[in-house]
Amino acid sequence: MKKAVRKMTMDADWKIIQERTFLRWVNEHLKKAETSVDNFENDFSDGLKLISLVQVLSGKSLGRHNKKPNFRTQKLENVSIVLSFLEGEGVTLVNIDSSDIIDGKVKLLMSLVWTLILHYSSDMEYEDEEATDEKEVKQEVKSPKQKLVGWFQRKVPQISIANLTTDWRDGVRVGALVDSVAPGLCPDWEDWDPTEPVRNAKEAMDLADNWLGVPKLLTPEELTNPNVDEMSMMTYLSQFPKAKLKENAPLKVKANADVVRATGILEKSLVANSEALFTIETANAGDGDLDVNVMDPDETPIVITKTYDATGKVYKFSYFPSKQGKHLISIRYGRKMIPNSPFEVLVQGFAEDAAKVAEEQAKLEEESKIKLVEESKRQEEEKAKRIKDDTAVKRLKETDEKKRHDEIESKQKLDEEYKRQKEEDKRIKDEMEVIRLKEVEETKRQEDAKKKLKEAEEI
Repeated sequence: MKKAVRKMTMDADWKIIQERTFLRWVNEHLKKAETSVDNFENDFSDGLKLISLVQVLSGKSLGRHNKKPNFRTQKLENVSIVLSFLEGEGVTLVNIDSSDIIDGKVKLLMSLVWTLILHYSSDMEYEDEEATDEKEVKQEVKSPKQKLVGWFQRKVPQISIANLTTDWRDGVRVGALVDSVAPGLCPDWEDWDPTEPVRNAKEAMDLADNWLGVPKLLTPEELTNPNVDEMSMMTYLSQFPKAKLKENAPLKVKANADVVRATGILEKSLVANSEALFTIETANAGDGDLDVNVMDPDETPIVITKTYDATGKVYKFSYFPSKQGKHLISIRYGRKMIPNSPFEVLVQGFAEDAAKVAEEQAKLEEESKIKLVEESKRQEEEKAKRIKDDTAVKRLKETDEKKRHDEIESKQKLDEEYKRQKEEDKRIKDEMEVIRLKEVEETKRQEDAKKKLKEAEEI
C-alpha cells in the first residue's frame, strides 16, 4: 500500500512539473504576441491563442481566421488552420484532431506542445557540432536528445553528462553549463557542494535568466526534484545553445580560496568580554564572496563587524566573545573553506585574567603549529599517493587502448581475409563456368559433325 501511494506521489510530481514547464514555455513565446495562457484545458479551445503561438514560433502568418469565434464550427476551423499549417511545416502530428483541442483534452494538448518544443526549440543544428566522417554522419541520425547531450558534453568536457535527469539534480552541472556559455559568469561552480542542490541550481539559473536570456522554465526546486521528467529538463536546457551574453554582465575571475590568508586569529590571547581582531587578505584570490562566521561554545553565532580596504583587498574583522571555551571561526571564499578553516579559538577567563589566558594561548599556538606540520605532511602524502594513482590509471588506459587497437586490427585482417576468399571463390566459379560452356560447345560441335557425316553416308 505504501509503495502504491509513493508511486502515485511520484507520478503526480512529474506530471505537475511537466505541465508547469510547458505552460511557462508557451507563455514565454506568447509574450511577443502580448497574451498568455493559464491552463491548457480552456485557453486553446477557440484556437486564437494557438494561432498566436504558432505564428510566433514559425515567424509566419497563418492568414485569415475567425477572430471572434462564438460557434463550435468557427473554433474547429481556427484549430484546423493551425494543424494544416503545422503539417505544411513538416511537423508530425499523431492522434490529435481539431475536436480534441477545442474539447480541452489536456493529455493530447500536452503532446501537441511537446511536438512544438521538439520542432521549434530542440531539433536544431548546433554551431560547434563536430563531424569528421561525412559518410558516418549521413548514416547516423541523432535524436534531439542525443544532439543536446552531445552539445553539453562538448561544452563541458571536464565533467560527465550522460543524461538529462539524474546528472543535473545537484545543480552543479547547470553552473558548469552557464560558465561554459559565458566564461567568467559562474567560475566557482567546481567548488559547489553537491549536497546543496537547490542553492546551486538557484545561483546558476538566476545568472542564466539575468545575463544569458535563458528563462526559468523550471524552478530550482523542480530542477532538483528526483521526479522531474526528461521532457521538462529538455525544454529548459535546450535554451542554452542559443543563449547570448548580455552587456555589462558581472564576469569574474575564478575564486581561489587556497591563497586567502587569515592573520591574527591565533596570535593573541583571548579573554571574554574583550575585543578580538583578525584580518583576511584576498589579493590574487580572484573574485569570490567572503563568508565569515564566529560560533561560541554553545554554537550560537556571534555578531562581527567588518571593514574593507579595496586597494589591497583586505578585510578587517572584530568581535566580542562573552563566554569562555572553544570558539569556531569558519571562513569561506567563493563557497570553499580557506586553508585551516574552521579555526579553533580558545577563550579563557575574563578580561582581568590576562596572564593566565596568555599562558593558555601560548600552549594553543604550539598545538596549532604541530597541527600545521601534521597537515602539511598529510597533504604531501596525499599528493604522492595521487601521483601514484594517476600513473596507474594512465598505464591501465594505455593497456586498454592497445587491447582495443589490437582487436580492431585483428577484425580488419579477418575482414580482408574474408573478402579475399570471396574473390577467390568467385574467380574459381567463373573459371568453372567458362570450362562448362566450352564443354557444351564442344559437345554440340561433335554432334553437328556426326550429323553431317551421317547425311553424307546416306547420300
